[in-house]
Amino acid sequence: MREALLSKRSGEIRGMFGRIAHRYDLLNRVLSLGQDVLWRRALSRAVVGSGARRVLDVCTGTADVALALPEGVGVLGTDFCLPMLARGRRKVLARHRRVPLFAGDALALPVAGGSADAVTVAFGIRNFEDLEAGLAELVRVLRPGGWLFILEFSQPRGPLAPLLGWWARTVPPRVGRWLSGDPEAYSYLPASVSAFPSLERMTGVLEAIGLEEVSGRTLTGGVAALYGGRRPELWNAPVRSVAVQERVEVN
Repeated sequence: MREALLSKRSGEIRGMFGRIAHRYDLLNRVLSLGQDVLWRRALSRAVVGSGARRVLDVCTGTADVALALPEGVGVLGTDFCLPMLARGRRKVLARHRRVPLFAGDALALPVAGGSADAVTVAFGIRNFEDLEAGLAELVRVLRPGGWLFILEFSQPRGPLAPLLGWWARTVPPRVGRWLSGDPEAYSYLPASVSAFPSLERMTGVLEAIGLEEVSGRTLTGGVAALYGGRRPELWNAPVRSVAVQERVEVN
């Protein structure tokens, strides 16, 4: 069953998130015991510390990361799941924020190259059908010197690792099934986390694609990790072509 879950293609993952969009925020709070709010605050502080003024939030979902950024930061949010974006738009309107949200595939973003000071991805990168291609696409939209920030689940470590690991493997499928009515979605979560690179491997991947000042730190005993890396002023990686007729300028 685990192999079947991990073999899902982007269209299946899109449909799965669409089915749980109505309970997504509630489940995030419940399953993380509220820690997800603190994780996004850590991501927001990293973005602010980078001095970024134009941010693209990829896999924005219901726009929690976009809304966690200060109002002085110009942010666009994109996601490939329309039901998630619809809920995000309602939250943006309710908070009287100006956060444009639009549909887009992380592997082929309709965004001009070099137009963002920072790109953020929270709990979405492990769902990329092609991790290397997805990272190259995220870096493509960064200006020289811009920052990529990734917030993602990780493997627990330290004295509480056995307990946290048990929680991650056991509780989300059961509680997620009960609250969302979708048994598949929250079985996919621990399976996808277990297959994602460790903290050390992921920082190595970011360095291998050419990012500078790469960092990675664990949050809440390693349940999540926050990564950062800066695009060099001189970028020698090949530019990936994206078949879109019009691109969005992040300004």
